[in-house]
Amino acid sequence: MGEQKQLTLAYLQYINQIYERIIDEVDVGLHAVDQTGKTIIYNKKMMEIESMDIQDVLNKNLMDVFMFTEGQSSTLVEALQEGKETINVKQTYFNNKGKEITTINNTFPIIEDGEIKGAVEIAKDVTKLERLIKNNMKRKGNTRFTFDNIIGSSPAIQEVIENAKRATRTSSYVLIVGETGTGKELFAQSIHNGSSRSGAPFISQNCAALPDNLIESLLFGTKRGAFTGAIDQPGLFEQAEGGTLLLDEINSLNPNLQAKLLRALQEKTIRRVGDTKDTPIDVRVIANMNEDPIDAIANNRMRKDLYYRLGVVTLFIPPLRERKDDILPLAQRFIEKYNGLFQMDVKGIDEEVFQSFLSYDWPGNVRELEHIIEAAMNIMIDEEIIKYAHLPFQYRNKSQLKERMTPVSPVESFIAHDMDTPVPLKDQMDSFEKYYIERVLKQNDFNISKTAKILGLSRQSLQYRIRKLDMVLDEKR
Repeated sequence: MGEQKQLTLAYLQYINQIYERIIDEVDVGLHAVDQTGKTIIYNKKMMEIESMDIQDVLNKNLMDVFMFTEGQSSTLVEALQEGKETINVKQTYFNNKGKEITTINNTFPIIEDGEIKGAVEIAKDVTKLERLIKNNMKRKGNTRFTFDNIIGSSPAIQEVIENAKRATRTSSYVLIVGETGTGKELFAQSIHNGSSRSGAPFISQNCAALPDNLIESLLFGTKRGAFTGAIDQPGLFEQAEGGTLLLDEINSLNPNLQAKLLRALQEKTIRRVGDTKDTPIDVRVIANMNEDPIDAIANNRMRKDLYYRLGVVTLFIPPLRERKDDILPLAQRFIEKYNGLFQMDVKGIDEEVFQSFLSYDWPGNVRELEHIIEAAMNIMIDEEIIKYAHLPFQYRNKSQLKERMTPVSPVESFIAHDMDTPVPLKDQMDSFEKYYIERVLKQNDFNISKTAKILGLSRQSLQYRIRKLDMVLDEKR
């Protein structure tokens, strides 16, 4: 009996050695904790990823060893305490020496008889890739933008940035809505580069740039013999496998193509033109459009079901005229950009130019501001400050025409302040804007949609202005 027990013990030790060897040889990090949060498994790959020795981690509570960024908790702790399972989540944290670690994690609770007995994390190292992306973003080609490139401290743009950053945590589809020149692709690239797909392809296609028959084969690929000259060719969905596909001006696709796109998004499969079999895809789709989706649906430019599928996360980028506090920092950024390109030393813009920019409507948005700065610097020689005379003629012409055509009597009649004690211009403009919006709202029985249409705003823009101006609306709305 004693001999049999010794044989059993020897066999268990033998099996344990095999398990330990396998755990150390796999090319993923393994970290397991028991019921108390104490580390019980920590393999060689995890040591490499986290630059830690096994004695620094094994048999110690993980919260005593690792530090996490503000607002982020350990996925292992969440699995242990809440029974939460996470798949392909990017996590950034610090080891006991303060070194930043970034991993893509799959984390699972270990449950026995309904009780959580521990948790295990399987990690892939993307620390070097993250550092490469941050340090060499300009060399990366078509995905050079991150959230650091988005300039603006106004509440309007900060709210969108925050929502976009949250969207990096998942692979849900995103719809970005904004006028031409507001920076929709900048947001799309930032979301891609901030997500776990950042190391995979980012492919962008303008849906309005090609005829329908070409855009279909470009998106979904072709099967040899589908039509004269057709070859086996992967489409953009297959080329973007594991990454992100940006579809610009999605509302320009015809309804039939929108239906095929909807099917691809729902089924997560595509079928090449002329093929009979479906191909599974793992692609995050981000779509852009330059009109309010409600208007696009009403005018049959976008299928309602496609909108609901794409708009899991919807970002409305405010036009520049609604975030004028950001004009000066944007102008300064463009000056720095073209100083480098033109080998100049321009310091900024003068007060007349700044006031002109504030009173302008910016139909071309941020892109138009950049082009104006670039044009002004093209005609400067040794000057250090951009003056009104440096601005391109077409801008000065439009700006002066607007000034001549703008009636002043309604504003003058509204001003109730004693001009001997004038108030700041922004306060006066906000006051008049609040007065006018409230007046139109009352005329339309506080109907947001109808008021927004009369004012030439989207519903979202009107709601933002109401919040910004601290307007208290009648419950009738």
